[in-house]
Amino acid sequence: RIITQAEFEDAKDKVMMGAERRSMVMSEEERRNTAYHEAGHAVVGLNVKYDPLHKVTIIPRGRALGVTMNLPDGDRHSRTREWCEARMAVLFGGREAELILGGEKNVTNGAMGDIQMATSLGRAMVTEWGMSDKLGRVRYSANEQEVFLGHSVTQSKNVSESTAQIIDEEVRRLVAAGEVTAKAILKKKRDDLHVIAKALLEYETLSGEDVAKLVRGE
Repeated sequence: RIITQAEFEDAKDKVMMGAERRSMVMSEEERRNTAYHEAGHAVVGLNVKYDPLHKVTIIPRGRALGVTMNLPDGDRHSRTREWCEARMAVLFGGREAELILGGEKNVTNGAMGDIQMATSLGRAMVTEWGMSDKLGRVRYSANEQEVFLGHSVTQSKNVSESTAQIIDEEVRRLVAAGEVTAKAILKKKRDDLHVIAKALLEYETLSGEDVAKLVRGE
């Protein structure tokens, strides 16, 4: 059998997004919520300085009901503060899209992973990467290394209660800024959100090029 580009693409998606679970039965309400959630990620990603959109799908993969994948143009070994702030907004694009669809009472727990990643990103920005002007260029996280030759070399660094409070405030500020950015973009690009969500409900998977054409009205 000849292996084509399609097989390579499927293999890459399986590794990066998880195996498809086409046998999983979703109600129409869940499909609609998932379509808007993923469309929200996609729309926000298109309107901030972030990695190009590669693919968005509402076919369940791994533990997720849908996946939006962005990939950089080439190898990247470091992240700028601008990229981190953009990622924070993209992570909240899903939840903000759900709010547009059904309001606060109908928002789902689908953003659980997004909130976890946003919180971890914000904490890393503040405690490890020196991206908080209030806390400065000081590393506040614990210095933990793997066990080597059977000896534990875990070293903890104590942080005062007042500093811990400032860290929490700074993380909350970064997270809140991401939410505000996502909300503003989706409010402005609401038509794009509806168009992409509708296309996802019809085709289930869209490439970055497909989404770009939809946004351009092609």
